[in-house]
Amino acid sequence: MKKAKLQLALDDILLSDALRLIEKVRPYVDIIEVGTPLAIREGMHAVRALREAFPEKEILADLKIMDAGEYEAGIAFEAGADYCTVLGCTDLLTIEGCLKAAEKAGRRLFVDMITVEDMDARVRQLEAIGVTHIAAHTGTDRQAAGGTPLEDLRILKAAAKKSVISVAGGIRPETVETYLAAGADVVIVGGGICHADDPAAAARAIWDKLQGE
Repeated sequence: MKKAKLQLALDDILLSDALRLIEKVRPYVDIIEVGTPLAIREGMHAVRALREAFPEKEILADLKIMDAGEYEAGIAFEAGADYCTVLGCTDLLTIEGCLKAAEKAGRRLFVDMITVEDMDARVRQLEAIGVTHIAAHTGTDRQAAGGTPLEDLRILKAAAKKSVISVAGGIRPETVETYLAAGADVVIVGGGICHADDPAAAARAIWDKLQGE
């Protein structure tokens, strides 16, 4: 049985380069993420292009929605995304709107907990309104100051009663086992694959560690 899914985050990359990259790592990736920078650059065209090119993969649009939840999430789902993201620090009404759009489309919502301070309390609120997917996330600016998402992952795993927990923030082949041991259900890797000298080898190394016995 597989231990966790691998999500490839496409952030600081052109769509044309991303399409070529995914062909190289295709066997090892479960979820393809249209990262926020790529979404800003290309819009939902990136989601549509990836949906067409890789129909067997799950697609996540990392929109980090902060307002107009139902409307903005609906845009992602209409484009073909299986998941979109909303920020955990926003109004619960916005998150409920995103959940409504997800239910209507038969898709799913990840709540990104970046910068959320009282995670225990927020997880209880989120699960009470129907959230089932939550992300531990240390952003690139915080990573540059030495931060990692490991402790946030541990807090979320302890607090969540029913949610799938993903983790993102500077994860590389040599550190992935630490996050598996902490209970990650989805491991998100961006630069550790996209910026590797051999992206396919890096993806394969992570993939191998995500396999069950």
